[in-house]
Amino acid sequence: MRNRTTQRERGAQFGSFAPIASSWHDAHWDLLLVCVSVLVLTSVGRIHQLFPALLPLRPTLVAGALSIALYVIDSTRARRLRTVGSRTTTWALALLLWVVLSVPGSLWPGGSFELLTDDFMKTVLMYLVIVGAVRGPRDVERLAFVYFAAAVVFASVGLARFGAASGRLDHLPYYDANDFGVFAVTALPLGIYFVFSQRRLSFRLAACAGLVPLLYAFVAAGSRGGFVALIAVAAFFLVRQTTIPTRWRVLGVLVIAVVFAAAASDSYWERMRTILHPHEDYNLTSEEGRWRVWSRGFGYMLEHPLLGVGAGSFGTAEGRLSGIKKWTAPHNAYVQLGAELGVPGLVFFICLITSTLAVLRAVERVPVGSDRLASTPPRLAQSLMASLVGYVVGACFLSLAYASMWWTVAALAVGLGKVTGTASRPVRRFPPLRMPRSPSGIDPAPGRSPW
Repeated sequence: MRNRTTQRERGAQFGSFAPIASSWHDAHWDLLLVCVSVLVLTSVGRIHQLFPALLPLRPTLVAGALSIALYVIDSTRARRLRTVGSRTTTWALALLLWVVLSVPGSLWPGGSFELLTDDFMKTVLMYLVIVGAVRGPRDVERLAFVYFAAAVVFASVGLARFGAASGRLDHLPYYDANDFGVFAVTALPLGIYFVFSQRRLSFRLAACAGLVPLLYAFVAAGSRGGFVALIAVAAFFLVRQTTIPTRWRVLGVLVIAVVFAAAASDSYWERMRTILHPHEDYNLTSEEGRWRVWSRGFGYMLEHPLLGVGAGSFGTAEGRLSGIKKWTAPHNAYVQLGAELGVPGLVFFICLITSTLAVLRAVERVPVGSDRLASTPPRLAQSLMASLVGYVVGACFLSLAYASMWWTVAALAVGLGKVTGTASRPVRRFPPLRMPRSPSGIDPAPGRSPW
């Protein structure tokens, strides 16, 4: 009776999300989580394109369909449809609606419709399934490890197959070198999380081993936008990652710097040097450079303020409306959304990012106990914040508005907020998170690995 009273008291304080935070049922993997993991490996890590033998199996389609079906028939409390609701989810659905509305008046209706049906709608569904599938912080931790592993596998195969000929990581499947640079930066904080937050030595060693090819591939990509994003993540890690002692943060950055210096060649540093010498950069002097493209992009947004030129139609606008008559990419996710979806689309996107950050900040303030499981949410929240910082900065230089990497990070953040009762609205005080009791009434051993 006393335990039931506690549940009701928590429900009154948290709203509909409180019971989930106090009754985690994620001690083991289940079939739905396995399917979601395969979905992350294929939609973000593009594993099936790295290994063409998997292509006939259609793993993304199969994993996606199974994930949706298993989620619909799952009756556990932590996976009820109402638990997916949050401010971030509201903004995600609003952005999806605006993409739909932009199709009829698009400069390229066929391309906009294809982007909607073949890409963005599936990405938003993946976001919803990830948020709905997680039952507790261990599930979020598992999917974060899958995301990190996907980046490591992509980096390793990329170095082995595509990095030797030109000296730069070119001709990658799906991602170009710059996109991969941002992908690697978003995965890096999760790898560091597993190095410092796992008690099992095997997982720490696996994370350490994975960081090496990830950093080498990042350097081989030669992305200047990725380099700026990496600096932002490193600064966040040193100043803001308070769940890791300062001495370990400094040591971690020094070790990464050593690996980075060993991997970087003179040509890499010469390329990075142009960031400080913009007069030498074509992006500021050429009509096809980023500065002129961004200026024209803002012009498209002002000319079409409500619905933009249509989702996925920035290149068409460049070819038809600009004087250069070349189908160039926006090279900036914010310019991309503003031009393609108008002012409302840009506002929805910014609100989506800020609401995701608000969820993570709320999780970060949750009081924790002494065991590893109860301390997982704040630690993981700060690592996901670092990933978010990497994306937000990297997106200033790349066309990543619809990229599945960002939507996966957002889903992990909202899923973590869901299981701690903070996704619906930030609050100031939370009851301590405790490990659920086993059916026998005996608490599981503190620090027991969730794997």
